Amino acid sequence: MHGARTLAEPDCDATPGRQAKGARVPSWQNELGQAFRRPADLLAFLGLPAPTNLVDHGFPLLVPRGFAARMTPGDAQDPLLRQVLVSAEESLDPPGFTDDPVGEIGCAAVPGLLRKYRGRALLVATGACAVHCRYCFRRHFPYADLPRGERWWSAALAALAADPTIEELILSGGDPLTLPDQQLAAIVTEAAAIPHLSRLRIHTRLPVVLPSRVDAALLAWLHSTRLQTVVVIHANHPAEIDGEVAAACARLRGAGVLLLNQSVLLAGVNDAPSILADLSRRLFAVGVLPYYLHQLDRVRGASHFAVPDARALAITRELTSVLPGYLVPKLVREVPGEPAKMALTPSP
Repeated sequence: MHGARTLAEPDCDATPGRQAKGARVPSWQNELGQAFRRPADLLAFLGLPAPTNLVDHGFPLLVPRGFAARMTPGDAQDPLLRQVLVSAEESLDPPGFTDDPVGEIGCAAVPGLLRKYRGRALLVATGACAVHCRYCFRRHFPYADLPRGERWWSAALAALAADPTIEELILSGGDPLTLPDQQLAAIVTEAAAIPHLSRLRIHTRLPVVLPSRVDAALLAWLHSTRLQTVVVIHANHPAEIDGEVAAACARLRGAGVLLLNQSVLLAGVNDAPSILADLSRRLFAVGVLPYYLHQLDRVRGASHFAVPDARALAITRELTSVLPGYLVPKLVREVPGEPAKMALTPSP
């Protein structure tokens, strides 16, 4: 969208290392400040040649070094690298791929608050992320139009308080965990004061790509809220889950958080039953239940990741034959205007 702020241009409060004068900078912010921001630097780290004339299409590379360390040196087809490396394939522009693939722009009840499904409301808390996934369905989202500054969330919470049909607040972004803990704690404290809200859901990739984010300050406000809290992490491949991620998940579970995972089915990354079965097993081993396997949202610049429905259904059919049902994520597609995500079910 013309004039949209990319996820590489974070809210002022979410800028890595930006703290009140004299405050200690959390280690995760220091780590994020050292993230790779140039394809040539990331490729040099992996011992790979840097291609020339790569265009980022306004969506710059951003990769934490800890996540890059899980990639296989010398492997240009590494599935973690493929998710984050700027590619010439992003210039492809086939029909049906748009800037707003899930129809969010017209769903804002107030700025930053999306109302698509009954009983739930989603707060786009920030435009910042800790990693720029090339298939991101919000890579063209108009983050520059979000409210900013002191207590920018007040109007959104007032709208929630005025609607007794809302039971669940979803924090999304960008990635909400790029915000400082004092700001997140303030949002959640005010949300918890709304009597008809009973659940808090947080969609975040940080426990996977930057597990140091799950620190004592984060755990303190998560543990203290009366709201039943669900954290939906985002891992697409078993190689993303190392010992540090496992430890971060254990800390979250210790704070009373239910952990779910959502993945995106991505060509050249995880479009094989064996990979997704290994992912489900690895997730369960660290206390995370597989939740959704998304068919790609058809966002402009990501068409090279698309997997045909027939292939997706065949993969799901194979998963159901090798895994118990609770380890098989639900294959879904988000269709603009529908009252819920559409499940794609393989025939017997």
